[in-house]
Amino acid sequence: MGQTDQDKVLQMIRDGGIVGLRDLRERGFHPENLRRLMVEGLIVRVARGVYAPADAEPTSNHSFAQAAKLVPRGVVCLLSALRFHEVGTQSPFEVWLAIDRRARKPRLQSPLIRFVRFSGPAMTQGVQEHILEGISVRIYNVAKTVADCFKYRNKIGLDVAIEALREGLRDRRFTRDELWRYAKVCRVTTVIRPYMEATV
Repeated sequence: MGQTDQDKVLQMIRDGGIVGLRDLRERGFHPENLRRLMVEGLIVRVARGVYAPADAEPTSNHSFAQAAKLVPRGVVCLLSALRFHEVGTQSPFEVWLAIDRRARKPRLQSPLIRFVRFSGPAMTQGVQEHILEGISVRIYNVAKTVADCFKYRNKIGLDVAIEALREGLRDRRFTRDELWRYAKVCRVTTVIRPYMEATV
């Protein structure tokens, strides 16, 4: 006996880790399959229009994967990017996500997302793609994240930016030239220069 549509949808969710209604429709499956799988306790709704296997073991990056699924043009930034790259001691309870200055701000219940508006090269430079739980997640690299921390020091605290700068240079997560390039992009060269000079 062949696989039913319901079996195929369940397999798709297990393979992908997280699946949205759009993915389902693109592959020609009816959303009713999701309702049946939820009734049977095989999948759970993790956010509006986003589903995951009920028995999935969420990784530490689960909220990043969820955020990327819900806001595919967003980029994980600032405190969340520091946490992902294991720089500093920050462990935010919400996902810090950069969106374009002109983008519509999505209204979401879960995961908790702190939106920050970026524009121009500050939005597009330094983006890396990482596959987390089967989802392509856009995250700023370490040097760009440190420059962003100085730019948004009033939001996150200057101490956080300095800690990230010192640790990043000490552990050779980036070169001074890389950091300076992103400092120019973020227009924080004047602010960051004395801290770079003090960190030998």
